[in-house]
This record gives sequence, structure tokens and C-alpha cells, in this order.
Amino acid sequence: MITFEGLVAALAVTFAVVAIGSTLPVLPTGAAVSGTAVLAAHYNPLAVPVVVAVGGLGAYLGDAATFAACRAGGEALTRRLRLLRQPWRLAGAVRERLRRRPVTALLVSRLVPGGRIPVLLTAAIVGLSWRSFIVSNIAACALWAATYSAIGLLSRNVFPQPWQGVVAAIVIVLAAGQIAGWVERRRQSRAGVGNGSGADVTP
Repeated sequence: MITFEGLVAALAVTFAVVAIGSTLPVLPTGAAVSGTAVLAAHYNPLAVPVVVAVGGLGAYLGDAATFAACRAGGEALTRRLRLLRQPWRLAGAVRERLRRRPVTALLVSRLVPGGRIPVLLTAAIVGLSWRSFIVSNIAACALWAATYSAIGLLSRNVFPQPWQGVVAAIVIVLAAGQIAGWVERRRQSRAGVGNGSGADVTP
């Protein structure tokens, strides 16, 4: 039985995990949201939107901190951390995506493993304004949190016990992340072969 106190504690942990993980990508942010959504659904289905709000807020604050750091570090940070294999070509592609569909670009960067920081860094390099970032990332983070909450709800409908749903949601999210990462690496590898070289492109 999920208590109110237990749900509040889970929400607090989720917020911390997502906020920290969105700044330092070392924590499973999506799995945290999915697992908490399972607990919330067992407590009261009306509590699930609270999970979406808490997860989205944590993601937004973490993204804002990362974007601020990227704007401060700029190109020097790109070269130092080698976050972008082909910074100038990627910068042009990301700039075009951000100009046409900023919400989609930021959302996809969150869903693709390892894609968030390079996109935020490139957005900072190409001069995405704070105003554009603030408006676009609200929707992107909300959609991201809703997506992972939905994954948790699917697990909850399959497994009767809360802990079973939490474990299933975490396993599903982690497995999906690994598969998506493998697909992305394969895509990048083929792109490198098609270009005749997998080496970094420097201006």
C-alpha cells in the first residue's frame, strides 16, 4: 500500500535524480520518472500528472543549468570535452532544426541517449537565445516526462504489485536506452563510413 508520505518522498527523490541527472548525465532520469509514475498510479491515478510536473520541472532546471554552462563555455568547452565529433557540420544541422522545430529538437535530444548535452552545447554555440530556449524547453521537458510516465503506467497495468511495476518500468527504460544507443552508434558509424572517414572534423 502506497502512503501519502511515501509518494511525497518518491517525488522528492525523483526531482533530485532528474535535476542532477539532467546536469550531470550519470543518473537514470527516465527510469526515475517511470518508477514514480507507477507508485503514483497505485496511490491515486490523479497523482500521475504531479509526477509529470515534478519530472518536467527537474528536467527543465537541469537543462537550464547545462545550457547556461554551455553558453559560458562555448566553443572552448566543445573542444576541451570533445562532446561533438563534427562540431561545425552538426552545429548547422542543429541550428536548422532549432529554427524550424525547436520543441521537437529539444525533445528528441532528451529521448536519444547521449543526445541532450551535444544539442544544448551546439544550441549555445549557434546563439540560441535564452527566450527561445525557455519557451521551447518547457514543452520539450513536459512531453519527455509524460512519455516516461506513460511507460510506467503501461508497466503498472501489467503487474499488480507496485514494486513489480517499478522494477518492470526501470528495466524497460534502461533496455530501451541501450537499444536506442546501439542504433544511434550504428547510424553514426555508417555515416562515418559514407563520408570516407570517422575522424573528427576540425575547422
